[in-house]
Amino acid sequence: MATGEFGQAVRRWRDRVTPQAAGLPPGGRRRAPGLRREELAQLAGISADYITRLEQGRATHPSAQIVEALARALRLSPEERAHLYRAAGLAPPGPGTVPGWVPPSVQRLLDRLAGVPVAVFDAMWTLLVANPPYEALMGDSSALGSRERNAAWRNFLGSGSRAVMTPGERAAFEAGMAAELRAVVQRYPDDPRPAALVAELRAGSPRFAALWEQGVVGTPAGARKIIAHPHVGEIHLDCDVLTVHDSDLRIMVYTAEPDTTDAERLALAGVLGNQDLGVG
Repeated sequence: MATGEFGQAVRRWRDRVTPQAAGLPPGGRRRAPGLRREELAQLAGISADYITRLEQGRATHPSAQIVEALARALRLSPEERAHLYRAAGLAPPGPGTVPGWVPPSVQRLLDRLAGVPVAVFDAMWTLLVANPPYEALMGDSSALGSRERNAAWRNFLGSGSRAVMTPGERAAFEAGMAAELRAVVQRYPDDPRPAALVAELRAGSPRFAALWEQGVVGTPAGARKIIAHPHVGEIHLDCDVLTVHDSDLRIMVYTAEPDTTDAERLALAGVLGNQDLGVG
């Protein structure tokens, strides 16, 4: 059970993080230099009301997912993150679990690439954090459930993504995803989450079950991709996937060839963001 220390810690660390340090605009006059609850909520993908209840000690059972999201948004050090887990009554993730912590250095990278769609995934391809241009390109991730945030689950069992693929490209993508999960299960035998995800995919997707039985090897690679944006049309982009040393994170970056229609459409998508442009 979370104690009063949990809420106090969140409030204390919220007060020390400036909007600029978190990649947010200053937002006018402030009574305190730190983040407002609404800003922390935006960064962590949690409602401001829930953060209020946590800080006031009225919410007493934050999940590990909530704690991890707050630790990322508050840019905590490894020691501070472990303290937040313990204050929530949870054991900090051990070295044998899939890393879900986004180091401050990676957060700073996202801040520097403010005009480029960038997202960070863990080794299981679960979305951890995405910057506004990525959200504008691929859709609002805050609307995704916990399972839908996993790219493998979403592509084999869910609604998929905005990426447009030929049958051959989809086959290669799915084979690479299955192979990546096989490697993750082997790398993290003490973490039950990868095996549970694989079991769910095998039970629900005949395609994944067949790939798993084939024992495919390899990794999903960056490639030239077509993104079908609902308001600006198809955008042809380069997709590069970078791996963070010692943390097993994947950084996905989308870029367009300069001075092309695709670059113009990508910029327009960023301006539109996730606005609802439907006519009432």
